[in-house]
Amino acid sequence: MSSDGDEMDYDDFEFEDDEGIEDDNGSQTSIGEAYDAFDDGVAGKPVKKDPWDISYQPKSVEELQEEQKVLVDRVCGLIDSDPSTAATLLRHYHWNPEKLSDKFWEEPAKTLHAAGLSPPSSPSSSTKPLPASNNAKASSSRSRLEPVPTESFECPICCLEFEPEEIASQTLSLGCEHRFCKGCWTEYLERKILDEQESGRVQCMEDGCGRVVGERTVIALVNDKAKDRYRVLLDRTYVDDSPQLKWCPHPGCEYAVFCKESPARKLDQIIPIVHCACGNDFCFGCGFANNHQPLTCRYVKLWQKKCADDSETGNWLMANTKECTKCNATIEKNGGCNHMTCKKCRYEFCWVCQGDWQSHGTSWYNCNRFDEKTGQDARDSQAKSRASLQRYLHYFNRWANHEQSAKLDHQLYQKTERKMEEMQNGSDLTWIEVQFVKRAADVLLEARMSLKWTYAMAFYMKKDLSTEIFEDNQANLEQAVEALSEMLEKPIDATTIMQLKSDMVNKTNYVKKRAEIILDDTLKGHYESRWKFTDRD
Repeated sequence: MSSDGDEMDYDDFEFEDDEGIEDDNGSQTSIGEAYDAFDDGVAGKPVKKDPWDISYQPKSVEELQEEQKVLVDRVCGLIDSDPSTAATLLRHYHWNPEKLSDKFWEEPAKTLHAAGLSPPSSPSSSTKPLPASNNAKASSSRSRLEPVPTESFECPICCLEFEPEEIASQTLSLGCEHRFCKGCWTEYLERKILDEQESGRVQCMEDGCGRVVGERTVIALVNDKAKDRYRVLLDRTYVDDSPQLKWCPHPGCEYAVFCKESPARKLDQIIPIVHCACGNDFCFGCGFANNHQPLTCRYVKLWQKKCADDSETGNWLMANTKECTKCNATIEKNGGCNHMTCKKCRYEFCWVCQGDWQSHGTSWYNCNRFDEKTGQDARDSQAKSRASLQRYLHYFNRWANHEQSAKLDHQLYQKTERKMEEMQNGSDLTWIEVQFVKRAADVLLEARMSLKWTYAMAFYMKKDLSTEIFEDNQANLEQAVEALSEMLEKPIDATTIMQLKSDMVNKTNYVKKRAEIILDDTLKGHYESRWKFTDRD
């Protein structure tokens, strides 16, 4: 049989204790220490200001590719394999060389098999079993020469027949011994890459076979378009496989962000917002494409779902409509009288208690003649539904107002630029000196985003003394934001530009300070588990 060259050659290979990796100076370093050193080397991360902040570092595609090469080279040196095999093993173990090393030296054959790199297991194969421990040795060398085919071969997929002398050049068999013609391999691989967006885990065409197609084989068979896409997908899987890396979700950005300590288990205590090299923020925890502080990831998802689905339509219906107790038709009250008649079945009932209208007699304002609990339940249910809807709308309207303001940031910047030009033309101020207007717009937008999420947070908070302080801080920031926004909207008076500059700088600093106060307090409260929440419907 022929081989794609991706399986490891264990001829004369000794599985011995390896103390680590030898560097350029001849000293030994364990793979764990090497990977830690690699992590520290990639860092250059900002120093954490508070315990609820995270350290992170944006990574370009070139940096990601270099990191992959470093890890692949180290694993190649450790287990004496080719780069394609090392990369496949690393992908299977999510680019964790320590875990790979432990598993491989404990059970080499099982580790290779799990990664889709097991050697041929066919009875006709001459491959000897792999050693079971790191002290075992492969016996004598085995021959890699294959017998020359004497019979023709028919591709199981396209049914083309190949003469014995064509088999080696026109067909391909992986280490699993499943042979197909190269034309079928090419079509299969290109479809997997271009249509299904698969890369590092493409498996053999044989149904049920878990053999992974190596990188060298893919590159040798597919066209240039598929090659380029394949390399892009390999980079993406490197990031997707690592809990310490995440792609920036903003359109057109090709950066990923590295965070050595993954915050996944602390998302009820911290809100891991990172600033990408493209200039945008996103949440490392939930992948949300903007800064959603001070609301935690869990409640951001609940809030988005509540705002997006039809649950509030249901709340409105419960608060403003009732069902006929006879035919269950939905009825909306269109007048002040409580005497209702169902247009569908003509059943007459009381809107207040939903009891039969005939039982009310002449005292139709009095619903106490019916079961008290039934009447009370009907009134309580409607009152609670109406109160729930009003509460939601209170917070949603304020949240949506700041959301809309954030969407208008482009127009705000256009207005700001015009205002800066007016100031420059109407005074002796230089372009640098009028930058305070742009800073005011930046601070205003950031404060509005923070305010927006404080309203979503307040919706889920349980009321106590802490929430009263939170709402006081929220009100102070709201007032300061509106005052600064009014300053930016006012027309410019050439005679008062210097006073305007002084007032705007002071108000900008005040808004920034108020925003920092509420964010620091809420983030500290999350970290200390001070806030209490409820999953409201």
